Amino acid sequence: MREVRFAKLVLFVNGLVPLTLLLWDVWHKRVGANPLEFVTRTTGMLTLVFLLISLAMTPMRRITGLNWLVRFRRMLGLFAFFYGSLHLMTYVAFDRFFHLKTVPGDIVTRPFIAIGMTAFFLMVPLAITSTDKMVKRLGGKRWARLHRIVYLSGVFGVLHYYMLVKSDVRLPLTFAFLLALLLGFRLFAKYYTSQPHVSGSIVPPQ
Repeated sequence: MREVRFAKLVLFVNGLVPLTLLLWDVWHKRVGANPLEFVTRTTGMLTLVFLLISLAMTPMRRITGLNWLVRFRRMLGLFAFFYGSLHLMTYVAFDRFFHLKTVPGDIVTRPFIAIGMTAFFLMVPLAITSTDKMVKRLGGKRWARLHRIVYLSGVFGVLHYYMLVKSDVRLPLTFAFLLALLLGFRLFAKYYTSQPHVSGSIVPPQ
């Protein structure tokens, strides 16, 4: 138990390292000619990175047999939500200057913003229900069904990134490929464990 707690502490500290480096670069003005774009792109990228790592925990557990890996899913998912919140707040605070009435018009002219917001708001119920109490209140099966939304959030997030980049789409396509692999693994595992000669069940979707 102590080893797991220590590992979670290490993960927590390392999860904050990218934010620390980002703030350091902003403070020392090492963010290029467009600081807003740099911060927006960085926080968005971190959101996708933590989201995909959290989704990779279950496949890694099934492949390696290291069951303790799933204990880090929740924290990784919450870091994805955390950086997604920073990504959204960067837009609201420094692009719109908290003039929320201008957001709908901006969404009309820049549809990728609507896609990104959809990805973020799909993560909200997942973050809210991430506690042990909510798992017990919802029940394991209902909780698992709800948390399948994470894949849809990932799809919208990758699409948002793709629409934003416009020219060099190698990174968005890389994220799309990795997400497709993770979703494909889940679908394969679900089909495989549903066969009559196999016993067992899928671990909750993340």
